[in-house]
Amino acid sequence: MRQWLVLAGAIVMEVTATLALRAAIDNPWWWALAALGYAGAFVALSLLLRLGAPIGVVYGIWAAAGVALTAVTASAIFGEPFTLTIAIGIALVIAGIVLVETGHHTSAAKPVGAAQAAEEIR
Repeated sequence: MRQWLVLAGAIVMEVTATLALRAAIDNPWWWALAALGYAGAFVALSLLLRLGAPIGVVYGIWAAAGVALTAVTASAIFGEPFTLTIAIGIALVIAGIVLVETGHHTSAAKPVGAAQAAEEIR
Protein backbone atom coordinates (compact mmCIF):
# COMPACT_ATOMS: atom_id res chain seq x y z
CA MET A 1 0.00 0.00 0.00
CA ARG A 2 2.86 2.37 0.83
CA GLN A 3 4.35 1.95 -2.64
CA TRP A 4 1.05 2.90 -4.28
CA LEU A 5 0.83 6.06 -2.16
CA VAL A 6 4.38 7.07 -3.06
CA LEU A 7 3.66 6.37 -6.74
CA ALA A 8 0.48 8.46 -6.59
CA GLY A 9 2.47 11.29 -5.03
CA ALA A 10 5.09 11.06 -7.78
CA ILE A 11 2.36 11.21 -10.42
CA VAL A 12 0.67 14.22 -8.84
CA MET A 13 3.99 16.07 -8.53
CA GLU A 14 4.94 15.36 -12.14
CA VAL A 15 1.54 16.43 -13.51
CA THR A 16 1.61 19.58 -11.37
CA ALA A 17 5.10 20.41 -12.63
CA THR A 18 4.10 19.88 -16.25
CA LEU A 19 1.02 22.07 -15.89
CA ALA A 20 3.20 24.69 -14.18
CA LEU A 21 5.42 24.71 -17.27
CA ARG A 22 2.37 25.62 -19.35
CA ALA A 23 1.35 28.30 -16.84
CA ALA A 24 4.90 29.74 -16.92
CA ILE A 25 4.26 30.97 -20.46
CA ASP A 26 2.17 33.77 -18.98
CA ASN A 27 3.85 34.12 -15.58
CA PRO A 28 7.49 33.09 -15.03
CA TRP A 29 6.89 32.54 -11.30
CA TRP A 30 5.42 29.14 -12.19
CA TRP A 31 8.94 27.92 -13.05
CA ALA A 32 9.62 27.47 -9.33
CA LEU A 33 6.67 25.10 -8.95
CA ALA A 34 7.76 23.21 -12.07
CA ALA A 35 11.26 22.70 -10.67
CA LEU A 36 9.97 21.62 -7.25
CA GLY A 37 7.42 19.28 -8.78
CA TYR A 38 9.90 17.50 -11.03
CA ALA A 39 12.47 17.24 -8.21
CA GLY A 40 9.85 15.82 -5.86
CA ALA A 41 8.66 13.33 -8.46
CA PHE A 42 12.16 12.00 -9.03
CA VAL A 43 12.80 11.73 -5.29
CA ALA A 44 9.56 9.75 -4.95
CA LEU A 45 10.54 7.49 -7.87
CA SER A 46 13.93 6.77 -6.33
CA LEU A 47 12.20 5.98 -3.02
CA LEU A 48 9.99 3.49 -4.85
CA LEU A 49 13.05 1.76 -6.27
CA ARG A 50 14.59 1.60 -2.79
CA LEU A 51 11.36 0.00 -1.57
CA GLY A 52 11.88 -2.74 -4.16
CA ALA A 53 9.36 -1.72 -6.80
CA PRO A 54 10.28 -2.94 -10.30
CA ILE A 55 11.48 -0.03 -12.43
CA GLY A 56 9.65 -1.06 -15.60
CA VAL A 57 6.30 -1.17 -13.88
CA VAL A 58 6.87 1.97 -11.79
CA TYR A 59 8.10 4.05 -14.70
CA GLY A 60 5.37 2.78 -17.00
CA ILE A 61 2.55 3.59 -14.60
CA TRP A 62 4.10 6.95 -13.71
CA ALA A 63 4.57 7.98 -17.33
CA ALA A 64 1.19 6.72 -18.57
CA ALA A 65 -0.75 8.26 -15.71
CA GLY A 66 1.19 11.49 -16.18
CA VAL A 67 0.34 11.64 -19.87
CA ALA A 68 -3.33 10.88 -19.29
CA LEU A 69 -3.81 13.25 -16.36
CA THR A 70 -1.85 16.04 -18.02
CA ALA A 71 -3.93 15.82 -21.21
CA VAL A 72 -7.23 15.81 -19.33
CA THR A 73 -6.24 18.54 -16.88
CA ALA A 74 -4.67 20.78 -19.54
CA SER A 75 -7.91 20.55 -21.46
CA ALA A 76 -9.91 21.58 -18.40
CA ILE A 77 -7.58 24.33 -17.17
CA PHE A 78 -6.07 25.76 -20.36
CA GLY A 79 -8.74 24.85 -22.90
CA GLU A 80 -6.35 22.67 -24.89
CA PRO A 81 -8.04 20.25 -27.30
CA PHE A 82 -9.01 16.77 -26.13
CA THR A 83 -9.91 14.86 -29.26
CA LEU A 84 -10.98 11.31 -29.95
CA THR A 85 -7.48 10.62 -31.27
CA ILE A 86 -5.98 11.77 -27.96
CA ALA A 87 -8.42 9.59 -26.01
CA ILE A 88 -7.53 6.56 -28.16
CA GLY A 89 -3.84 7.27 -27.64
CA ILE A 90 -4.31 7.39 -23.87
CA ALA A 91 -6.26 4.12 -23.99
CA LEU A 92 -3.40 2.51 -25.97
CA VAL A 93 -0.84 3.74 -23.45
CA ILE A 94 -2.90 2.31 -20.58
CA ALA A 95 -3.25 -1.01 -22.45
CA GLY A 96 0.52 -1.09 -22.90
CA ILE A 97 1.09 -0.57 -19.19
CA VAL A 98 -1.34 -3.37 -18.37
CA LEU A 99 0.67 -5.65 -20.68
CA VAL A 100 3.95 -4.63 -19.05
CA GLU A 101 2.48 -5.22 -15.58
CA THR A 102 1.03 -8.58 -16.61
CA GLY A 103 4.28 -9.64 -18.25
CA HIS A 104 6.24 -8.65 -15.17
CA HIS A 105 4.19 -10.91 -12.92
CA THR A 106 4.41 -13.92 -15.23
CA SER A 107 8.12 -13.53 -15.89
CA ALA A 108 10.25 -16.39 -14.63
CA ALA A 109 13.38 -14.24 -14.70
CA LYS A 110 15.28 -14.03 -11.45
CA PRO A 111 15.87 -10.46 -10.22
CA VAL A 112 19.49 -9.36 -10.42
CA GLY A 113 21.00 -6.87 -8.00
CA ALA A 114 23.12 -3.99 -9.31
CA ALA A 115 26.36 -5.47 -7.95
CA GLN A 116 25.61 -8.88 -9.46
CA ALA A 117 24.72 -7.34 -12.82
CA ALA A 118 27.97 -5.32 -12.84
CA GLU A 119 29.94 -8.48 -12.05
CA GLU A 120 28.23 -10.38 -14.88
CA ILE A 121 29.07 -7.60 -17.35
CA ARG A 122 32.78 -7.84 -16.50
